[in-house]
Amino acid sequence: MPSEAIDRDENPRAAHRAPANVGRTMIGEDIALTLKIVVAGGFGAGKSTLIGSVSEIRPLHSEETLSGSEPESADRGNTGGLERKTSTTVAMDFGRITVHSGLSLYLFGTPGQERFWFLWEELCEGALAAVVLADTRHLEDCFAAVDCFERRRIPFVVAVNRFPGAPDHTEHDVAQALDLDGGTPVVLCDARDRASGKEVLIRTVEYAGRMHTARLLASVG
Repeated sequence: MPSEAIDRDENPRAAHRAPANVGRTMIGEDIALTLKIVVAGGFGAGKSTLIGSVSEIRPLHSEETLSGSEPESADRGNTGGLERKTSTTVAMDFGRITVHSGLSLYLFGTPGQERFWFLWEELCEGALAAVVLADTRHLEDCFAAVDCFERRRIPFVVAVNRFPGAPDHTEHDVAQALDLDGGTPVVLCDARDRASGKEVLIRTVEYAGRMHTARLLASVG
């Protein structure tokens, strides 16, 4: 039976916990498909920007103003453009996008600062797939997210957010630097651009579909 309808615009907690509606009804009638995607990455990689640019509803952001004494800002000083970052996500970001008729994605952005990483486990609950947003100026910031999704066997795509003046690495270079498993997609994107962000999400859903199908076939064959 399909799950009960939830207020998708106003209740991200319900979206976080409700199962997706998948497939067709007993009489062959199409039903809506709703999938959960987690967006993770390092401090300042553009997670909130990506969700805000693609969301068809007003995104929920749980942010605090940076004080200048935050560990990440203190450690890096004025490097990599992070000195211009004035706020940080402290719980999650939430948005929704309809990819096409009958397929909607709930987007949950994780906090980037290490002191909030304990929230990742709950945000990953029920996720079909994930996006790891990467900044080539601080690729090492992706290691925690990559490890988290590999450990939980959540298929993920690495999306390289192209910041002005950032090193121009190829997808192959990034895959090698992050020591990704073979076949893990790496795509280039601009988190500010809706079309670019939507393409990342489509690639993510397609890859997750292939991975989940392969695992299902392996389990029965």
